[in-house]
Amino acid sequence: MKLDANKAVSIFQTSVSDWHKEQAPHPNPYPENSIENILYQKNHIDTIQWHIEDEIRRPDIALEEVVALKRRIDKLNQDRTDMVEKLDDFVIDLFKEIRPKANARLNSESPAWLLDRMSILELKIFHMEEQVGRTDEAASKEHIAKCQAKLDILLDQRSDLIVCLDELLLDYANGEKRVKVYRQMKMYNDQNLNPSLYKSQK
Repeated sequence: MKLDANKAVSIFQTSVSDWHKEQAPHPNPYPENSIENILYQKNHIDTIQWHIEDEIRRPDIALEEVVALKRRIDKLNQDRTDMVEKLDDFVIDLFKEIRPKANARLNSESPAWLLDRMSILELKIFHMEEQVGRTDEAASKEHIAKCQAKLDILLDQRSDLIVCLDELLLDYANGEKRVKVYRQMKMYNDQNLNPSLYKSQK
């Protein structure tokens, strides 16, 4: 598969739908090491984290559970970053034969981090659609109307990001922009870089 914005959105939507059918982890339907597999796994991680972020905000959970959930969130954040960097590696390989023009520009956001935003956006759309479709007594007409207005904005953002990704990829293909990736270099999970971790080992 070539990297295509509409196809990526479709994969994200499938991942979100699959998780919500079972409310649990589900097998990745795409071949291992394929771009489709990476996109699906990326959203799968985002989906799990979304619901843990919901859970940790409950006022009735014990402090010990909050700590456990926060550590799961930290691990998922690291997994998410790792998946984004896999996507960046795919993009680098995809355009490795392209010679940028002399005046080629840089883009501050890589395609992979744009895909990260698109993945999370699909979760926002899914859950906002849930709110719009609520029929319980606690969901007032005003609530539904506000959520519909928010959903309209989210759908507009989806359209914009699809165009942005496809235009960026086209710029790379035409040599108008240079492919350059800035790695995240996250430090807080690294026992050799986080002072709170390596000092506690002494």
